[in-house]
Amino acid sequence: MGDALMRIGEVAERTGLSLRTIRHYDDVGVVRPSARSQGGFRLYTEADVDRLLLIKRMKPLDFSLEEIKDLLSVLDELDASPDDERTRAELLRRLDEYYTSAAERSADLRKKLMAAEEFAERLGEQRAHYRSP
Repeated sequence: MGDALMRIGEVAERTGLSLRTIRHYDDVGVVRPSARSQGGFRLYTEADVDRLLLIKRMKPLDFSLEEIKDLLSVLDELDASPDDERTRAELLRRLDEYYTSAAERSADLRKKLMAAEEFAERLGEQRAHYRSP
């Protein structure tokens, strides 16, 4: 394998995900550990950590678990370098769709953040108004 193997606690620390979340991703087949110890402990590689970080970045954009699985599948298939040009073109088309969706969702999230910041600012002004003598 070549990669150093990490236990789930180290992976949780590195990714900022809870043990429960990482186990859930294993249970639903989104990210499976690359190995298991003799005692049955989940063991992860750097590539597994990268996958978990990708998922973590997708969650605030409200991608579903099915969408996450599909994107990971697309990336895995592209990494395998398909020989068939039609297959490769289809995978790239799907990747483009995820890119477009992520860009649109990010823009929407920025709008929501701006509205939330404006609300907090106005609330602060109201607070200051009522606190002044």
